[in-house]
Order: sequence, then C-alpha cells, then structure tokens
Amino acid sequence: MTKTILIATDYSLESLNILKKVLKEKDGKHDETKYNIIFVSGYDMGDSIRDLLFTTKSTIFGKIRSHEFCDAFSIIKNKYPHLINKMNCDIFTGSFQRTFNNYIITEKIDEAYYSPSIKSRGKGKFDIIPYIKKCKDLESHEITLEISESLPERGRLAEIFVEV
Repeated sequence: MTKTILIATDYSLESLNILKKVLKEKDGKHDETKYNIIFVSGYDMGDSIRDLLFTTKSTIFGKIRSHEFCDAFSIIKNKYPHLINKMNCDIFTGSFQRTFNNYIITEKIDEAYYSPSIKSRGKGKFDIIPYIKKCKDLESHEITLEISESLPERGRLAEIFVEV
C-alpha cells in the first residue's frame, strides 16, 4: 500500500525535522506502508507576463532551495528506504482555497504535516498552512518542533543529524 504525504516547507534545513519526526513515528509502528512524500511551499509567480511565460520550476527551486537542503533531503531518503517510495519538491502557486483543494485531489495526498514554527517568507514564498487547515478532504497534523537557537550546526548540513 502507498500513501502520499504533504509536508509544508520553506526549504530550510529546519523544515526537514518535520519529515524526520514523521518517519521516526511511522518506523516505530512497523507498518508495511510505503510513502510518497511531497515537500510543498507556496510561491507567488507575480503578474509579469515575461515571468509567467519563461519561469520554470527549476529556476524557482534555484532561488528558494539551498544546496544543503538537497543534500540533507538525500540523506533522509537513504536512511528510510523501507518507508519512502519517492520524495519530490513542489510549489503551490494558487491563491484560492478551491485551487489548493484541487491540488490535493490531483496529487492524491492523504495526509499533511506542518509546523507553525516554519514560516515561508521572502523570495516570493508564502505560507500554505492556512490552506492546509481549511482543507476538509485532508487529514492534517501539526508537528511541534523545538528549534534550539544555540545549536552550533544551525544552518549547516550537520543539523540534519541532530535528533528531534
């Protein structure tokens, strides 16, 4: 059996702690389910015709996703090969709840996880947590993260190895 999980992210290393916590919980249940995991951030495409015509997802990811995030993403994927079927990154560019609900149906998302401490701001990003909370067809879970400000690994790849 395969299920799809949405993780609301700002493409920071801290947001990967949501995934680590979820996978640790699922691993403890010894369930045979495989998971398709989609990291999603809201992104405002703007009004410019040029931007709308010539901007691709890869150029957007080049702006909003760090190299450290991609490396840590691969490390987590390799740590839980028995749980993860596939992992993808995506952006939500809509501005209406109806559009988000259609996105959930189209991607066949079963569960969503988010943390109020992870806020998507800057570089055209916006927070999709309000859309997740209002979606009636989606089982959503709030994850509490204790992010230590004095963590010496903060913002570096080593942060991914800190236990949550």
